[in-house]
Amino acid sequence: MLEPSNNDELPPIPPKRYFTIGEVGELCAVKPHVLRYWEQEFPQLKPVKRRGNRRYYQRQDVVLIRQIKSLLYDQGFTIGGARQRMNGSGANVTEESSKTSLDSKVFSALIKDLEEVIAQL
Repeated sequence: MLEPSNNDELPPIPPKRYFTIGEVGELCAVKPHVLRYWEQEFPQLKPVKRRGNRRYYQRQDVVLIRQIKSLLYDQGFTIGGARQRMNGSGANVTEESSKTSLDSKVFSALIKDLEEVIAQL
């Protein structure tokens, strides 16, 4: 498990349509068994399943996994609290302030990823 100070050092998300569970694990610094568990706990996380029940994650799934990871590991939410947070209920003053910091992290990561894609073009 990464320490909170290392979570900002996640690699950029490459411009691909689908990612395997192993690739997502590397992109988010989370083991595949944790991703499978989170699929059961967070209804928003639904990767495409193809032949042989192989999971294929899309870009928005990777961003969602990074948000879940931030809620659980950085901000100290429990699974239930993170689930409520992802559903939009249970908001109070402290959660609103952490939401602002989460949103700014997500947007800055997206901007960085987009700049890298533009640089590659």
